Amino acid sequence: MNRLAAALLLWAACAHAQDARAIVEEAQRRARSGSQRYEGTLEVIDARRKVSTKRWIYERLGSAGNSKAVLRFIAPPEVKGVALLIHNHPDRASDQWMWTPAVQRERRIAYQDRKTRFFGTDFTFEDLEERDVDRSTYRMLGEEPIDGTPCWKIESTPKPEARSQYTRLYLWIRKPDYVAAQIDCFQRDRVVRRIRYSDIEKVQNIWTARRIEVHDLTRDSRTILRLEKLEYDVSLPADLFTLQALRRER
Repeated sequence: MNRLAAALLLWAACAHAQDARAIVEEAQRRARSGSQRYEGTLEVIDARRKVSTKRWIYERLGSAGNSKAVLRFIAPPEVKGVALLIHNHPDRASDQWMWTPAVQRERRIAYQDRKTRFFGTDFTFEDLEERDVDRSTYRMLGEEPIDGTPCWKIESTPKPEARSQYTRLYLWIRKPDYVAAQIDCFQRDRVVRRIRYSDIEKVQNIWTARRIEVHDLTRDSRTILRLEKLEYDVSLPADLFTLQALRRER
């Protein structure tokens, strides 16, 4: 192979990788808002198909990976008041604290606990954080439709400082609106969690999935989250996202 051909191949490979990153970056840009609030209904379906229902309120201030969020269960009574505070960072894993009313104390979520399920759902603590585009590297795998919609298929590999439980992610991003349609989460060479996004609607000029289904393939359990009363760019006080506020019953 002559030098020119080698240089062209190298340029094409770099351009292909950049295309993958640019798509993820554009998806993040289009989803950006200064704040967000919704009420979520969660159906948790275990391996024996027993269904339990939970509800939480989610509030976020800031955008992309540089944000703070709090979610608080409001039903059923046995989980009411349990809350999670998340401080997301653009260059490293998030800081998280969980408040449990029954013992009247908060617990900082240690790194080794981030892969555990959050209070009986199929979301892990890590799944509930926001990931900035700079915390991973990207590679284009091609194109593949999800539910009949054309998508780019992209491999995302967390950088070491992200300290992820996942070895890599496969992202399917819808070509018409840059919304994620599916994420496959790998541990080594095995998919352990699959997240599907559907019921996509435009809310305040932001295309949003109103239904999120998390399938834990190891346990064969599922959690279906439906977003209700969703609002973007709502006025939220900064002191809502503090440990002091986490301890307050609402």
